[in-house]
Amino acid sequence: MQPFTKRVVTIIQNIPEGRVMTYGQIASVAGSPRAARQVVRVLHSMSKKHQLPWHRVVNSKGKIALQDDASYHEQLLSLESEGIEVGLNGVIDLARYQYHPD
Repeated sequence: MQPFTKRVVTIIQNIPEGRVMTYGQIASVAGSPRAARQVVRVLHSMSKKHQLPWHRVVNSKGKIALQDDASYHEQLLSLESEGIEVGLNGVIDLARYQYHPD
């Protein structure tokens, strides 16, 4: 596993319940601020293998980015089950729920 990928996996594994991070934020914390699309790739290819809490990752506007109806609703329900309020159009208040690792 490449060092960046390993850092991304670790960061996602450590997002606490009831909090979210953005793709770009994860990329930045992992050392490559312009690699948000790589974070998407890691989530897509490694979520099951590493049991990543993929539902805690949203886009830069705090919005659920999934287009597939079933996946969108799965993420929505997972976030709500952790106490995260999801507004209209799948938007989450980042000021309230965004996680900032030390």
